[in-house]
Amino acid sequence: MSQKMVIAYRSAHAGDVPAIEALINEFAAERIMLPKTVESIALGIEDFIVATDQHGRIVGCAALREYSPSLAEVASVAVARRAHGLGIGSQLVRRVEALAATRGIGELFALTLAPPFFDRLGYSIVDRARFPEKVRADCTVCPRRHACNEICVARTAIAA
Repeated sequence: MSQKMVIAYRSAHAGDVPAIEALINEFAAERIMLPKTVESIALGIEDFIVATDQHGRIVGCAALREYSPSLAEVASVAVARRAHGLGIGSQLVRRVEALAATRGIGELFALTLAPPFFDRLGYSIVDRARFPEKVRADCTVCPRRHACNEICVARTAIAA
């Protein structure tokens, strides 16, 4: 008999870093996401939201990556395969959007291999050149920069 998964959402803390790293890098190993180091996650831990199951295990994460006072990226959205189909990814994005709103950020974007997921959340496909901050900070040093298949999506942030 299977037990229904009960999900809770919260801000991440330092103790979550290894689980976040493992979740992201599981998908990175399949070239679905870019890998993250423990150090990079730890440095931005206050920008992560996590989803946990009834046992307190992390089953999802997402982060807000600020580029300017008015622009941020919805980043590192990952949900454990055993928890797919429960709406966790959508809830994580909504919580990252709320975090952006509390910080006064007016525009959000994401680079994704799943544009339909973001379309359902009100994002539209845009040219990544619209975000030179992202291109300068990340794309120019990315190992996939010459063969990137990610789609850029954006939306105006939801008011707090």
